[in-house]
Amino acid sequence: MTTPAATGSSPDLMFLLSWASHVVTTEHAARLAELGISPRAYCVLVKAVAGALTQKRLGDLCGIDKTTMVVTVDELERAGLVERRLSSADRRARIITVTAEGEDVLARARAIAARIQDDVFAALSDRDRTVFLDVLTGLVDGPLATPARCDRPVRRRTA
Repeated sequence: MTTPAATGSSPDLMFLLSWASHVVTTEHAARLAELGISPRAYCVLVKAVAGALTQKRLGDLCGIDKTTMVVTVDELERAGLVERRLSSADRRARIITVTAEGEDVLARARAIAARIQDDVFAALSDRDRTVFLDVLTGLVDGPLATPARCDRPVRRRTA
């Protein structure tokens, strides 16, 4: 891959972030496939394990639209990794509960994610890793916290 910096022009933030995301997400998807789940399903499991969250709230936390969320929870439910339960506060809402099998898959998926992160960060010094994460977290919590509205929303990779 040739980056803009390698060709003499200034770095292109959108390209660099997109490429880094693509490579890491593709690796994550490939490794999670060994467990029979997708990165999207992993996100749902990570958020749902905290407990007492509705399907809608989980979709919001994972950045998943309503239709995709239904499909994702259907897949997780068929695999025995989550259960839908009626909310005691709103009979129209469903609480997504991670099963014991789901917790086991989640533990293995977290280990995969940690290994990928360790592999990526192996190229950085401890200091650079800390600075990188601090800066990226600041951007995501600040100016990059909310996507801009646009007429044709950008499709997120599902890998």
